[in-house]
Amino acid sequence: MSNETAGAAPAAAQPADEGAVLALQNVYLKDCSYESPNGPRLDGNWNPQISLDLQTGSTALGPDVREVVLTVTVSAKLGDVTIFLVEVKQAGLFVIRNLPEAELKRAISTVCPGVLLPYARSHRSI
Repeated sequence: MSNETAGAAPAAAQPADEGAVLALQNVYLKDCSYESPNGPRLDGNWNPQISLDLQTGSTALGPDVREVVLTVTVSAKLGDVTIFLVEVKQAGLFVIRNLPEAELKRAISTVCPGVLLPYARSHRSI
């Protein structure tokens, strides 16, 4: 038995006045690679130059859903010779709603990658 009035919309269908929403829905490894072009064939002193690069990209998948991809690249070079190169692309789906444009850009460029970084670190350390 129901206490609904005939012709009235269900309560769930009525829009609620929500505040800002930023919620992680899913985390996944999009790509991971390791390259060692010269293998163990290195001559000279072992004093490599280590480089760490972070990049962020975002794609709108729906009105409120964005895929944010954090790319972490670590490379080691000895002079001009690449010793190794590791790249991890860690992605996440985020629901983002009711954020002003400036806050949306800040969330995509800092907050979302900050959430993804621990996941990317765990893949790189395996």
